[in-house]
Amino acid sequence: MIYFDNSATTEMNRQVLDSLLAASKSYYGNPSSLHTLGEETSHLLRQARKQIASLLKVNEDEIFFTSGGTEGDNWAIKGTAIEKMSYGRHIITSSIEHPAVINSVKQLENLGWEVTYLPVDENGQINIQDLKRAIRKDTVLVSVMAVNNETGSILPIEKISTILKDYPSIHFHVDAVQAIGKIDLDLASSRVDVAVFSGHKFHAPKGTGFIYLKKGRKLAPLLSGGGQESGKRSGTENVPGNIALAKALRLILEDSHEKRKGMLACKTEISAFLKSKERVQVFTPDKSAPHIICFGVSGIKGEIVVHALEQKGIIMSTTSACSSKRKLKQPSVRDMGYSKDVAETAVRISFSHMNTLNEVEEFKTAFDEIYNQLKAID
Repeated sequence: MIYFDNSATTEMNRQVLDSLLAASKSYYGNPSSLHTLGEETSHLLRQARKQIASLLKVNEDEIFFTSGGTEGDNWAIKGTAIEKMSYGRHIITSSIEHPAVINSVKQLENLGWEVTYLPVDENGQINIQDLKRAIRKDTVLVSVMAVNNETGSILPIEKISTILKDYPSIHFHVDAVQAIGKIDLDLASSRVDVAVFSGHKFHAPKGTGFIYLKKGRKLAPLLSGGGQESGKRSGTENVPGNIALAKALRLILEDSHEKRKGMLACKTEISAFLKSKERVQVFTPDKSAPHIICFGVSGIKGEIVVHALEQKGIIMSTTSACSSKRKLKQPSVRDMGYSKDVAETAVRISFSHMNTLNEVEEFKTAFDEIYNQLKAID
């Protein structure tokens, strides 16, 4: 099997799995307990937090553990809305955000908040002038992803940061789930107030994640209870998972530029191959993240291509794994100006550093076989 669906989830790193199992076996105490086992577990949790902060070059007290990207995005958006509701009820986001963002702001819309959805162009980019025009006196949050999970478009976080330096009262939230290990992130010196990360996107266990919350910024907690995570995220901590999360982050950031080069080599090879096909349209812009290619075969729905390649032992997906089955959100390709029929052809290949050029060659052989069959379909 060749696994090309790493934007949906990744295989857990074997070293990370070993850490998870070892911690689960030996350090099962509640870190809030006063006994020795609880103290040992609490110490390991602090070490995991410290390691993540060090890797991202931020302060230890700016890292808060979560269950993953969906919780993190919900907390960033709703926590800001609750915290700042006396200052205003206006939020700005883009039309191509992950369902965890889109559905969070829609829920707030139903409760009386106003939301401006910035459109994107054919490259999946927002217009900075649109953002400037959208900012109002009652704007409390700008929420934009770093890398689009469907097309690989890289959003202009630095340009947005420059604009928002003149608006210190606005929280800037970045969904960085697809960014870690793929593009450079400089949180410490940026204008980003909240950044969200999900462990299973970089070979850590599912159900793990963290947010970066810049010191001095406030988020109302969504989970109330025993006051864990400095009172911001109650609930008994997933200590083994967080230990494994920290290890996975260290491993993915080791030689990260070499890992990116490997992914980019795979992407470049497949992109050139696909662009040579008369009935194939590549939707991913030239300037994009190194691990994602979104394309479609003219007149053929994406799920047909996905299942045909699965029969050849190649695993990929249509667009967002979180919404593809339930159709919670239209594909980002639709927001980029393509028709509904064209958008329905969209499929996504997404790499990790573990993929190889040999796998790319196998993909090309398999695709040629199904492409010749699909060409016969009117």
